[in-house]
Amino acid sequence: MNKIIKSGFVSIVGKPNVGKSTLLNKLIGEKVAIVTHKPQTTRNSITAILNTENSQIVFIDTPGMHRPKTKLGEIMVKSFGKAISDNDIVLFVVEPTNKLQGVNLHIIERFKALNQKVILIINKIDTVSKEKLILAISAYKELYEFVSIIPICALDGDGVKIIISEIEKLLEIGPMYFPLDMYTDQPEKQIVAEIIREKALKSLDDEIPHGIAVEIDKFKERENKKILDICAIIYCEKDTHKAIIIGKKGATLKIIASRARQDMEVFFGCKVYLQCWVKVKDDWRNNGGLLRNFGYE
Repeated sequence: MNKIIKSGFVSIVGKPNVGKSTLLNKLIGEKVAIVTHKPQTTRNSITAILNTENSQIVFIDTPGMHRPKTKLGEIMVKSFGKAISDNDIVLFVVEPTNKLQGVNLHIIERFKALNQKVILIINKIDTVSKEKLILAISAYKELYEFVSIIPICALDGDGVKIIISEIEKLLEIGPMYFPLDMYTDQPEKQIVAEIIREKALKSLDDEIPHGIAVEIDKFKERENKKILDICAIIYCEKDTHKAIIIGKKGATLKIIASRARQDMEVFFGCKVYLQCWVKVKDDWRNNGGLLRNFGYE
């Protein structure tokens, strides 16, 4: 791989729930970001590395742009702003509609202020007719001079190779920032916590998921290196939420832990013993100290 001659940082931005994390996973070919149907699933910027024959592309997946209502929300929005200004190229992911909403218009204004290189990614093209897709392309073309516009379906990977090709055209000669065998810089504990949070998001009622955080209390490899012992604490904001997360006779928590353990065993390639506990931390999303403890800087 000494043929790598180009490198650069590419941020993936857009509104919540437009498919940014799904796209990132397809670009890398590995699951580095959790994915659910619920908005604001991604809370931290996630770094993922793609090495091709001629380049190293460092992708930064960002939380969806939204109006923050908590300190956690403010951190997520700051992360979004930093991703736009600090990276070489931006992938702006949108849905195929010509009815542009306030958030997307605000994002485009940020692009204009920075004169940013932006590739427009129109996702979910499988959900609309060709005529509606053309209208969407025309609407966005009027607002900004995008480097290119690429219609895709991130769910099945349609268009992903085109995105990589377009990015490589824009990259400049540069160093390798990460080792060749590395595809994310997330610590193992963070990956484990996110896996658990993903399973909780998929198992719980809509009002609860944004009020949970996961902290890994124990992460220990046994001497034979074939078994991992993991203890995780799921924090929520209310006693009523704790009861729902645990479920009748612990049924819901068992489902969350079982599904998370299965993913962990695939990821680490070994047996995992996982224990999950639930604790209440009132209004933790507005507590700066707890946010830092949970890894939200």
